[in-house]
Amino acid sequence: MPIFALFYFTIEVLNQTLMISERNFYYTILIATIFSLFVAFSPSPRSDFHEASASTEILNYNFVVSEVAETYPSPKSPFLDNSYVAFKEALAFKESQGKYGAVNTLGYLGKFQFGITTLELLGIYNPESFLTNPALQEKAFLANTRRNKWVLRRDIKRFVGKEINGIEVTESGILAAAHLAGPGNVKRYLRSLGAEDFTDAYGTGIPYYMRKFSGFDTSFVTPHKKPNSTLL
Repeated sequence: MPIFALFYFTIEVLNQTLMISERNFYYTILIATIFSLFVAFSPSPRSDFHEASASTEILNYNFVVSEVAETYPSPKSPFLDNSYVAFKEALAFKESQGKYGAVNTLGYLGKFQFGITTLELLGIYNPESFLTNPALQEKAFLANTRRNKWVLRRDIKRFVGKEINGIEVTESGILAAAHLAGPGNVKRYLRSLGAEDFTDAYGTGIPYYMRKFSGFDTSFVTPHKKPNSTLL
């Protein structure tokens, strides 16, 4: 409605409804003017089209972000996938919270908590130097896992996919248990169908490790009878 028409319409309404006397007519004009200006210059609301368009853009953006997040998981995630790297990092976190300089109350060393005897089997004879050498600790873990896989190669072939004590046997579960208990104890556990268990000094047994670390892809680890960490 044009502003002048709105102005006169407002005056007429006020006169009829409020029965304003002639001497107060100027007050009526003032009120009508303010009301007309307010209506005329008030911002018009956005159209539904713009609101719908903005909502659609937000939804599309959220969809794209979600799709990218699923395709490329955040590098800050504790476990990016079920790879060998995820396996060793999960195991390291359980052993020492991933700390290379860790030494527990029983004297086990490093990120993966190696015993002195195991280190000597891998050709490592200086524990102090080992603690300050992250690269050597990573090599030692791979070398030891390769050795365990060689010792347990027949048992992996025989038992993977079966169930023992309510736990599905997987290769990664076997290798994790071997890191905890040694391959010989894991072999006895499997061949006794769980009757001969092993528990470490802190009360952790083979079934716990077999369950906790099941389902990782450890095909990267090739079995080796006498791997030497210094040659990897």
